[in-house]
Amino acid sequence: MIVDFALQRIAEGATAERAIHQASIDRFRPIIMTTVAAVIGAVPIALGYGADGASRRPLGLAIVGGLVVSQFITLYITPVSTCTWRTSRKKVLDPRRILPLPPASRAAGGNRGAGGTPR
Repeated sequence: MIVDFALQRIAEGATAERAIHQASIDRFRPIIMTTVAAVIGAVPIALGYGADGASRRPLGLAIVGGLVVSQFITLYITPVSTCTWRTSRKKVLDPRRILPLPPASRAAGGNRGAGGTPR
């Protein structure tokens, strides 16, 4: 959802960094609320309460640990990797790097049509 919100803002004309930052701020509360609700539901299992709770404790710890790790990935890794991928994609797929202009075109202005007017 963070990436989707960021792409909408980029389509509206915002810079990638600003769009990702604003999308992260907008989605922070719903993400945290969902995770906290799931963790609270898994805490009794993780603490091993109830009949035969000791046998379910590893399951509860795996749930809580997985939620904590997924929060880190969602809130930190995803926005940073999205911004990094957008920047590297622009650099790698830049047509000027793949097919550079011949030296004569660079000297003449490169992007000029007939009569010296810009295209």
